Amino acid sequence: MDLLCPCGRDTIRLRLPDDTDVYASAYPEPKAPADAIVLGAVREPVSGPGLRDALARRGPGDVVIVVSDITRPIPYAAFLPQLLAEIESAAVPRGDILLLVAAGMHRPSTPAERVEMFGPDAATRYRIEDHQAGNDAGLVELPGRSASGARIRLNRRFVEAGFRLVTGLVEPHFMAGFSGGRKAVLPGLAALDAIRNFHGAAFLSDPRARNGNLDGNPLHAEALSVARRAGVDFSLNIVLDGARRVTAAFAGGLEPAHDAACAFVRRCACRPVRREADVVVTSCGGYPLDATFYQCVKGLVACLPAVRPGGTIVAFGGCAEGVGSPAYADLMKRYTGRWREFLDDIRQPGVFTMDQWEFQMQTRALERVGEARLHFVTDGLRAETLATLSLTGHAVPPGGVGPAVQALLDRLLAGGAAAAALPEGPYGVPV
Repeated sequence: MDLLCPCGRDTIRLRLPDDTDVYASAYPEPKAPADAIVLGAVREPVSGPGLRDALARRGPGDVVIVVSDITRPIPYAAFLPQLLAEIESAAVPRGDILLLVAAGMHRPSTPAERVEMFGPDAATRYRIEDHQAGNDAGLVELPGRSASGARIRLNRRFVEAGFRLVTGLVEPHFMAGFSGGRKAVLPGLAALDAIRNFHGAAFLSDPRARNGNLDGNPLHAEALSVARRAGVDFSLNIVLDGARRVTAAFAGGLEPAHDAACAFVRRCACRPVRREADVVVTSCGGYPLDATFYQCVKGLVACLPAVRPGGTIVAFGGCAEGVGSPAYADLMKRYTGRWREFLDDIRQPGVFTMDQWEFQMQTRALERVGEARLHFVTDGLRAETLATLSLTGHAVPPGGVGPAVQALLDRLLAGGAAAAALPEGPYGVPV
């Protein structure tokens, strides 16, 4: 069989045995353009009043619309102008509307990215701010504690808003079960210490923190407790198909709308494992998800239920923006080939390093197959950089990912090994 897989901004074609187990999403065809789907969702929500009626009861202050950053492929430009017009039609002055980017600990968005994400009209005619987790002056502490007993400090603009509308993409998430909903608040708008706690060693050591699972998932419980405490007036959850078109939207109350979106995604994108394969090949989702190796780790982890212990993983990604943050790159260098020592260190009281959670998730793959059998192919990183990432790296020239992955697969499958594939990476996963 032939499979088309995203890599960076391109697509590669892979040839695999006909009996390969393929884990891919199967979403229905969009029944309308993105703006019509979204407007239909906010006018006829899963629960509660429609958006215009909800806005009629807003308090004094801005209407804050929480949006995702460039690492999430939500096609805001395809529906945001119409959503903003719907809000303004509820007697909301344009000057009262703020687009707040739930950046978590990610870098701020650039002007060019804002145009790409939101379209030129929204990017130039509306106020846009990026959340800054380390800016204490921009945070407000709420009374009470989170599910884990942590302080709750959130973005001041969000807390003091007259109306809070959160948006997000719902897809399988390798830590929190599913993205979207409550994650717009934590980690999206939270303080640095809360985000560190959310990504801490204890939470990620829990086996229930995995793709497609919300039951007993400590990250889900933590994020939901914070979002409940903060208060969300309206939510909009977007679901994309394999071509990254809006195929469904679920709006209304924070929890009912997110629950409905998760149920839909679970049916369409989470496939039960039929057998554990000897060799699994996985995309890391294509751009923008695979722009850094940091994000590519999601692909390495998403495939784990489909590979046998001691099997082989072949992953690939664009990495056009490099490894990730300087702190993450330094962490990977310091612990190159010493991932077990890394786990011992981060489990010590008071020990925390920026971005350690991504390496901790990667160790799940290392525990299952080992460094020698964890392959990563990219044309975006040099060989000396790949050598610091605690895996078997394959640096190839521009455009060389497809041939290199195919050559690896031909060698690994030559003896009749059982194969599995995740052509979309973490967007269609085995459970």
